[in-house]
Amino acid sequence: MGRTYFVEEAIGQYLSDLSTKFKPYVTGLLIGQCSSQRDYVIRAVRTPPKEEQKEGNTSPSKLESIDEEWITAHASQVSRMLPGGLLVLGVFIIATPELSKDSQNALRKIIFSIEKSLTKRRLWKPAEEEVSDRAALQVCSATKKIVCRTYDVQDPKSSAKPADWKYQSALSASWLSLDCTVNVNIHIPLLATSPNHDLEKNTKNGLHRWSKQIEDSVFLINGQVKDDDTELLEGQKKLRGNTQYSTQISDIKVLTQLSQGSSHRSTATVQVCSGSINLKGAVKCRAYVHNNKPKVKEAVQALKRDIINTLNDRCEILFEDLVINEGPHKKNFERVYHVLPQRLFVPFAGSSVMLSDYKFGDEAAVEIQERFVEMLDQSVQDEDIHIAEELNTVDICPVIENTDDTQQKQLTKATLLMKLQQNMGVVIAAAVFAFFLKS
Repeated sequence: MGRTYFVEEAIGQYLSDLSTKFKPYVTGLLIGQCSSQRDYVIRAVRTPPKEEQKEGNTSPSKLESIDEEWITAHASQVSRMLPGGLLVLGVFIIATPELSKDSQNALRKIIFSIEKSLTKRRLWKPAEEEVSDRAALQVCSATKKIVCRTYDVQDPKSSAKPADWKYQSALSASWLSLDCTVNVNIHIPLLATSPNHDLEKNTKNGLHRWSKQIEDSVFLINGQVKDDDTELLEGQKKLRGNTQYSTQISDIKVLTQLSQGSSHRSTATVQVCSGSINLKGAVKCRAYVHNNKPKVKEAVQALKRDIINTLNDRCEILFEDLVINEGPHKKNFERVYHVLPQRLFVPFAGSSVMLSDYKFGDEAAVEIQERFVEMLDQSVQDEDIHIAEELNTVDICPVIENTDDTQQKQLTKATLLMKLQQNMGVVIAAAVFAFFLKS
């Protein structure tokens, strides 16, 4: 028996509109949530046109010309804009009848390409029982006939399995959000033997270790540790009228020093280091689960992944920004302090779900609006952009190398501590080279 996808009704109209605008075919992503019982699709997003296609709404006439790399890059960018619990769970193609017979093969290649790209970036491992099927939706632009199949992305030899595609009204409004703030204080040593002290690689390695701490953390929901198989809404008060539960759970605490696993006792080691990378600040995290009797395990897993993803994504965005604006050589020693981008949330019409994005301090609202149009095919008003984290101005004195002035060292250390304490509203990525300050 194949999977069943419950789909937001408005997606049907969106796909219909695309079929009249783009010829002979158009591709895109399906966004939603997988669970062992049901799969939900709350959004479809067309692949943004390349520069040469922007003049006219046309695509190359043959499916062989589909740019798999371009679609995969789009999926990677969109995945950064999804809060916990939501993912790119499939792809679609709307094609003319003469192209339809080859569409499924094209979709299969794209699905596996996207999964390979997203897996490479993840800092967490999928659970054994996790759904690994991804949807391939084929729509005929002439007859509007829909064919939905799935592929198991954990099996490279996976063949297509039939799936049901069922539209449902107000699906996007039936979601429960979980919000928390996580204080981050990650110290990543730079080994003296590490070649070139590549900041990006070392940061990634440090985040890998930190992500394991998050995955082993204990989560308090409304002050309690709840059993994994308990219903998340058990004991929750309903809203006035007793028709529905509150759509947000904010009282969530993350205890990173406690572990639920049976990990072995760690052994202390002494390593010669020539510097360090420090990530310090407070990050706003959010996850969504459908309110059809969600389990505690599903909600906590979604929130854990959002915590890990949001910090990893910010670091990736920072390094990409450094390469674009300052050249690859700037990734190593040139700058001492960087402010990671802030997180923001934007709602989309008719939904209780908010999508995510990141902005640097000097980034204008119009740039964010343009990004939402390009990546998610959505217009955003200024008032719809909700900055989740407070931005504080930081003016930090650079560390002075090879000085014997003890007073200067103490002053510099005091200044750093004071400035970092003032900046707990955003995450600071601090790379301190050459030596450690000592009292």
